[in-house]
Amino acid sequence: MNKPLAGIRIADFSHVMAGPYASHLLRLMGAEVIKIEPPQGDSFRSYNVDPRFEGMSPAFIAANAGKKSIALDLKQADDLAIAQGIVSRCDVLLENFRPGVIDRLGLGYDAVRALNPDIIFCSVSGYGQDSPQRDWPAIDNIVQATSGMMMLSGEEGDPPVRVGFPIVDTLTGQTAAFAILSALIRRMQGDGGSFIDVSMFDASLAFMTSAVTPFLVTGRAMTRMGNTGYSGLPTASLFTARDGRQVSLGVVQPNQFAALARFTGREDWLRNPLFATPEARRANFDAMKAELETVIATRDAADWEAGMSAAGIPCGMVRRVDEAAALARPDALLSFDGLGGPDGAIRAPGAGFRLTPGAQEGQMPPRLDEHRDEILDWLGITDVHET
Repeated sequence: MNKPLAGIRIADFSHVMAGPYASHLLRLMGAEVIKIEPPQGDSFRSYNVDPRFEGMSPAFIAANAGKKSIALDLKQADDLAIAQGIVSRCDVLLENFRPGVIDRLGLGYDAVRALNPDIIFCSVSGYGQDSPQRDWPAIDNIVQATSGMMMLSGEEGDPPVRVGFPIVDTLTGQTAAFAILSALIRRMQGDGGSFIDVSMFDASLAFMTSAVTPFLVTGRAMTRMGNTGYSGLPTASLFTARDGRQVSLGVVQPNQFAALARFTGREDWLRNPLFATPEARRANFDAMKAELETVIATRDAADWEAGMSAAGIPCGMVRRVDEAAALARPDALLSFDGLGGPDGAIRAPGAGFRLTPGAQEGQMPPRLDEHRDEILDWLGITDVHET
């Protein structure tokens, strides 16, 4: 059975992470992605690279599996003509140059729409195409700072804390993929093409809605709560077990608290006016947390995780990424052969959901310019680089 985006073709001029991650998600759903790279290649090909993976870094693999690559210098007339030929036959154009650059290269929305009136044109940038900050350079950690994200983690009074992976890049890519899907559906309904303006800053605010909306509604910014959950309850926090490993509890509902009290043999908490209600537990945060710290220190983390989870009490052991990957369902990870990984194969996360039928399969990321002959043959163009 065809995947949902089978037959959709994307001209992907984007680089690094936010744009490529968007087209990566769409490719996993069946779209054909033609990656148009500069002659030196996407800079992510050599990002923090292990020498074994030169030109095919883990960061590049994460967002480019299964795409087709052609290297073009868009400042050269012949290469620009090839790019125009590709765009004229695609459903979507995706780019993440600084605002104005794609226009100067001759592939702005108006120019492309003249070639392909029904094109869906998606521009990804730091702050949007028409914001006062449109010309500010932006990468993930910059927008983590300017969006307020760095001031949500940690405790009050702590220095700003960066989320430990490029969360803005990936959430922006996911936002762009969602927007492109929306535009494709609208086009299917007969409304033609679209221009999509995706801002890393706007996407970050949207993903931070649980922090931003309380301020917009009340005028008061959320306080920083460290490892305590959004509920602000001491029973939704981090605790150290007997073996030194930590567990995170998410006990926020009255029935969960009752189950916790029974499981730990502390049913007296249910009768204690200091702890009996959520409001009381918030008012006596330190006392409740101290009681729990003492209890959690009596058993190992894995025991708490298994026992509490079986009893319906939200509990998870803090894991490193390598430990977490070992828990993944087999079809949640894509597998690629031929890249010389530690076990002979390379794995990477899939789209994060299971669509039945339509299993995701791993396909090799492209070598730079790997599909030039195939693409030029499809366009009916003789390779101008041949001598």
